[in-house]
Amino acid sequence: METYDIYEAKRNWSAILARVGRGESFIVAKSGKPIAKIIPFSGEYQPTMRTGFLKGQMSVPDDFDTMGADSIANLFEGFRRNITVALRGRGNP
Repeated sequence: METYDIYEAKRNWSAILARVGRGESFIVAKSGKPIAKIIPFSGEYQPTMRTGFLKGQMSVPDDFDTMGADSIANLFEGFRRNITVALRGRGNP
């Protein structure tokens, strides 16, 4: 089984994975000490389905897009007033 130093493996990662995909296995070593064995995946991959895992456990209010709009606008107005006062204090009109 071929061994790659970790830095060499990093530089050639795409080529190594292509070879693993064709059935080859490799050892990755750091300072001469093996730290990982890269082998072809065997078996069938079945991704975990996460979409919809909270279905029926929560709801979104009808006014979600406008919730707190007045409070948020007031915060911006207060910010705008404070900036105006600060700028006028510097001698700006």
